[in-house]
Amino acid sequence: MLKVEHLTKVFNADLGEDERKVALDDVSLEIEDGEFVTIIGGNGSGKSTLMNLISGVYAPDKGTIAIDGVDVTNISEHKRAPYLGRVFQDPRQGTATSMSLIENLELAYRRGERRDLRWGFDKSHKAAFVEMLASLDLGLEDRLNSKIGLFSGGQRQAVTLLMATLKTPKLLLLDEHTAALDPKTAKKVLDLTDRLVSENHITTLMITHNMRDAIRFGNRLIMLNNGKIILDIKGEEKQKLTIEDLLEKFEHLTHDDDISTTMLFS
Repeated sequence: MLKVEHLTKVFNADLGEDERKVALDDVSLEIEDGEFVTIIGGNGSGKSTLMNLISGVYAPDKGTIAIDGVDVTNISEHKRAPYLGRVFQDPRQGTATSMSLIENLELAYRRGERRDLRWGFDKSHKAAFVEMLASLDLGLEDRLNSKIGLFSGGQRQAVTLLMATLKTPKLLLLDEHTAALDPKTAKKVLDLTDRLVSENHITTLMITHNMRDAIRFGNRLIMLNNGKIILDIKGEEKQKLTIEDLLEKFEHLTHDDDISTTMLFS
């Protein structure tokens, strides 16, 4: 479903060595249909750069990106949108604050469709939206006409997740989407994530700073360091993985004894 080959991204390439930053360094990766991959790594390891390259925010300096067999390397971000669903760290992103809940859902439902002067909202979708919102168990099915800007961070993130999966994307990108939430709300959003991904068989990449979540969720775990993939485990090996194992692997692969500041997240 996703294939990246020799992906390289350098920031400040035209500046001096001290300013030059190799964010991704010849990364190649294949994600199979239906895989749920968690991605971890310290600050500056290349996690967000990888996601931004996949989504089209940045263009790679080298390498190619293919989604479901389609080469999207040189396709603009908005033309790539029909392939992707994305949820950001900031709950304020991903929704139109001044619009109502039902308006936001309708926009998400129409993602990828051509718009013309007749483009508008379809009232027949209301019953389906109510049913989907009720499944979140947040009471949002009774707030269809409320402005999204009035919702809590957790409610908005749950809605954003629902919007990102409303029309099943080829690839779902979750960029630390629970990092700004309190632990209780984060757990609810993660459980919802797991359910939506599983029920809809969505190929998913989830960046997280929480090692427990990286181990608990998904069937595959990738670790990045200094722009390179240094660990890629799946299946039974991942199921048996512990935090202690993960820390030991990181220390062994990076020869970094000061792991408390780089890999001990929350």
